[in-house]
Amino acid sequence: MQRRLGLPFPSLFVARGCCTIAVVTLADKPLVIGQHSFRSRLFLGTGKYPSMDSMVEALEVSGTQCVTVAVRRMQIGVPDGKSLLDYLPREKYVLLPNTAGCFDADHAVRTARLGRELGMGDLVKLEVLGDQQTLLPDPVGTLEAAKTLVAEDFTVLCYTSDDPILAKRLEDAGVAAVMPAGAPIGSGQGIQNPNNIRIILERANVPVIVDAGVGTASDVTIAFELGAEGVLLNTGVALAKEPVRMARAMKAAAEAGRDAFLAGRIGRKLYASASSPTAGVIAGE
Repeated sequence: MQRRLGLPFPSLFVARGCCTIAVVTLADKPLVIGQHSFRSRLFLGTGKYPSMDSMVEALEVSGTQCVTVAVRRMQIGVPDGKSLLDYLPREKYVLLPNTAGCFDADHAVRTARLGRELGMGDLVKLEVLGDQQTLLPDPVGTLEAAKTLVAEDFTVLCYTSDDPILAKRLEDAGVAAVMPAGAPIGSGQGIQNPNNIRIILERANVPVIVDAGVGTASDVTIAFELGAEGVLLNTGVALAKEPVRMARAMKAAAEAGRDAFLAGRIGRKLYASASSPTAGVIAGE
């Protein structure tokens, strides 16, 4: 028996004594964004770590294949004479430059262009923020910048609110993925509006990656159980008491949540349902 969840894979048969046991390895299709294909659906940021060594180790144990780089902050916390890029080997990670810290469309577009000029490619995470306090996206500026960058042949992954209408407008504008916030950036609140995330997922024809607000492993699991194709996080790992241990937990949570979604959960019921079969039960005296 084989179960197919995207990629073809073989069944492995193991002989034990007189019996042959079929051991089935479940496979998942890769996450495809533009020209890139990812086995890991966990995306990690590179800011706020207590040291560059802890960042390098956390990225390693997380299993991530794509890391975000704030173009405007590449030198922050990096030893003299080095760049953040020196710690991110290109053969191991796909770089996702982002426009963090931009509060208008023009600034975000210029920052994206700078990332491309620095050799980080045409992949970009677009952020156009509304204000310093909430760090929520400016919907008008986000849509404006997205249209400009798509026209300039960028592969745009777009940070947005959990508004299904805006998410659809961004998809119509040609972004490669929409990235609704689970909660405000760095808040650690987890997904605050799962119903809106569900609506976005139901309507989207591009990958949906939950971005921002993740505080712990269970938040990642919930995002994947909802059906998100990916999760991007930074603060939840970087500012944990033990970033490397938390990165490992986030990897396990992503795998568990994705598997649970693919497996298909049982429906919720008001009343109990016996887990043992009732047919053929021996009648009592």
